[in-house]
Amino acid sequence: MYKHPRQEIESYSLPSFEANSVRKLSYIPVHNSLKRYCMLEPSLDSPAYNVLSNATVNISTYEDTSGSCVTTDDFNDKIKELETVMMGPDSLDLVFDSFDSTSCQDTSSWRSTLEAISRSDLRADLVSCAQALSENDLMMAHSMMEKLRQMVSVSGEPIQRLGAYLLEGLVAKLASSGSSIYKSLNKCPEPASNELLSYMNILYEVCPYFKFGYMSANGAIAEAMKEENRVHIIDFQIGQGSQWITLIQAFAARPGGPPRIRITGIDDTTSAYARGGGLSIVGNRLAMLAKQFNVPFEFNSVLVSASEVKVKDLGVRPREALAVNFAFVLHHMPDESVSTKNHRYNIMGDVLN
Repeated sequence: MYKHPRQEIESYSLPSFEANSVRKLSYIPVHNSLKRYCMLEPSLDSPAYNVLSNATVNISTYEDTSGSCVTTDDFNDKIKELETVMMGPDSLDLVFDSFDSTSCQDTSSWRSTLEAISRSDLRADLVSCAQALSENDLMMAHSMMEKLRQMVSVSGEPIQRLGAYLLEGLVAKLASSGSSIYKSLNKCPEPASNELLSYMNILYEVCPYFKFGYMSANGAIAEAMKEENRVHIIDFQIGQGSQWITLIQAFAARPGGPPRIRITGIDDTTSAYARGGGLSIVGNRLAMLAKQFNVPFEFNSVLVSASEVKVKDLGVRPREALAVNFAFVLHHMPDESVSTKNHRYNIMGDVLN
C-alpha cells in the first residue's frame, strides 16, 4: 500500500501598487509672515496613493531670514500627521510651520520618507473597513469604501480583483442586501449531471489550485507505481474524475507498457455532485479515455458517504499496488471534536492497516 499525505499550501502575495503620477513637494511663501511652509500635493488620478521608487521629487525653495528650526520630535509628529491625512481618499494640502531648511533640501531623504508613508495596503484597508462595519462605525465604513473603490478593479491584478469582490460583499453587508442576493441565486436551476461535468472541467482548466493539487498527487502516485503491473486507486472524493485524466495518459506513455488500472470512486448519493447517475458518467468518461490510450481500465463506484466507507466496500484484491487519495475531503470528515465515532480516525486507521 502506498500512502501519500497531501499538503495544501496556501500562499498569499501582495503586489505593489504603482501610482500614475509624481507628487510635487514645494514651498510657498505666506504673506505677512516670515514662516516657511511645505506643501504636499497628491495626484488626483492616483488610486493607490503610492510614490514610485524611481519618481522624481521637484523641490523649489523660498528663502527667508527667519532661520527657524524644529526638534526631531516635532518633525516626527508632522510626519505622522502627514501619514494620517495621506491615507484618506481626498486630495489635501498639508502645511507645516517652522520647517528646518536643511531637512527640506535633502531630496533623497524626502523621497524615502514619502515612499514609506504613502503606501496604501489594500488588505489592511479591507480589514479596517470590515472592522468599522462590525463596530457600526458607518462614517468610517463609508470613507473606507470610497477609498477602496479607487484601489480595486475586476480587471486588474489578482489582489485587486479579489479586493473588488470583497468590497462588493462589504457593501452588501452595509446595505443588508446579502440575503436578497442569496435568495436570487437560489432561484437559479441546478445543472444536470452532464452540465455539471462540463462546468467542473472548465473550472479545472482555469483554476490553478485544483490542477496543481491533482498534478502533485499524480506525480507521487506515478513515481511509486512505476514498476507495478496492477494499480488500484481509491479516491474518497472523485468528483468529476478530472484528476485521473493526466495519470492515465502518463501510464500510457510508460516504458514497457501501461499497468492495469482500477479506480474505486467514492461519492455520496445524497450529494448534489452525485445526483442523476453522476458516478456512472464519470466512470464511462474515464473508461473511454483509457480505451483511447490502450490502457487496461476498470471503474468501481461506491455510493456512500466517505466517512461511512468500510474496507469491504473497497474491493481490495491481492497483488494490487494500492494508492488512496483524499483530495480536498479529509479535513471535512468529523473527528473526535464533532462526534464520538471519530470517523476521520477510523478511516485513517483502516487505510494504514
